[in-house]
Amino acid sequence: MRDHFFYSLKGTTVRKHTLISTAIVSTSLLLLSACGGGAEAESTETSAPVADSVEVTDAWVKAADDGMSAAFGSIENTGSTDATVVSAESQASTALELHETVENESGEMVMREKENGFTITAGQSLALEPGGNHIMLMDLTDPIKAGDEVEFTLTFSDDSTLEFSAPVKDYEGANENYESGDDEAGEHEGHDMEDMDHSGGSK
Repeated sequence: MRDHFFYSLKGTTVRKHTLISTAIVSTSLLLLSACGGGAEAESTETSAPVADSVEVTDAWVKAADDGMSAAFGSIENTGSTDATVVSAESQASTALELHETVENESGEMVMREKENGFTITAGQSLALEPGGNHIMLMDLTDPIKAGDEVEFTLTFSDDSTLEFSAPVKDYEGANENYESGDDEAGEHEGHDMEDMDHSGGSK
């Protein structure tokens, strides 16, 4: 009887040690799993909106009574990744386009829509200036006169947005054409293109 008692006691002790070992292993696995889950959650965090690292400075808009105008300035990207502006909006115009000015086969400087938008390299700035890249305002909703302020919203490739305000200035220039053969060019050439040569400057 005594031998059987000690045998049972020993068996119970062995079982207790087994349960404790199993609990330790299970706890360790849970801790490892938790650590792995945290790393995975950290790796899937979304990056900051591109617009948070972009600033528009020295912005201005050409004064115009009707038809068309253009906006200029500098877009600075202080982030560590490239930023691409894909569109622009303003209540001052029913249609805005991101434009570049290039020389055609005839040697004429012509405007055309910038394919894929404006890309600003990380840590760099992009100039919007007469004779180069600019934001084109078409079909103005009202006259914009010197001293007015025009509000703009830029949308980036990640759908983030940036709002900025630009003062209106008088502007002098000659005629400038749209790129020949562009389907939209024929439509826009119906507008008054006077004073739209971007080779001049603001007063």
